[in-house]
Amino acid sequence: MVTDWNPVLRDQFVEPYWAELQGFVQHERRASTVFPPEEEVFSALHLTPHNDVKVLILGQDPYHGEGQAHGLCFSVRRDVNIPPSLQNIYKEMQSDIGVVPPTHGNLESWARQGVLLLNAVLTVRAHNAGSHRNRGWEVFTDQIIRVVNAKTERVVFLLWGAFAQKKKQLIDVDRHVVIESPHPSPLSAHRGFFGSRPFSRTNSALTDAGRDPIDWIIPHN
Repeated sequence: MVTDWNPVLRDQFVEPYWAELQGFVQHERRASTVFPPEEEVFSALHLTPHNDVKVLILGQDPYHGEGQAHGLCFSVRRDVNIPPSLQNIYKEMQSDIGVVPPTHGNLESWARQGVLLLNAVLTVRAHNAGSHRNRGWEVFTDQIIRVVNAKTERVVFLLWGAFAQKKKQLIDVDRHVVIESPHPSPLSAHRGFFGSRPFSRTNSALTDAGRDPIDWIIPHN
């Protein structure tokens, strides 16, 4: 991982859990199909350098359908149908700030502006949701949250759903801003995700701290 994340995460790569985790994932790749592809597991860190992080959106684990996951939470490749949770994120974006949703689900334009689209678990066995949980990824991604929390500039953490909200304990809420709501999935979006206005609230928190806001408009092509 040759990025500016390497110095702040290097200590993790010598921990016993890391070798066990990588061995497990390699075994899974030999025995079955694993998403995302090996070269895209760390896409969130490659597209959003540590120095650039303004916003952290936390997902749970990658999409497990064919061709969906590409290393960014909630995001899918351009030629893949937009998943229901992302459709609801787009609905709230349009309601909140008037952005017309794109016809695809690729969120790389957010990542390149400093929105760290982090899943708590970075791999999954095909068609088997949650199959790589509790194998060590959470230890690693909790450390990512900690090193983002250690940044002196204000960061906005978007914690959608009960799983993400458990990570609030890793965040200094006096220095950073946490915006919580129910998860955008169809099962829970109507319980308070819709109307939570995360996009405008994030940009207000950034501009209040003298940081540039996020341009949430996603290019259509």
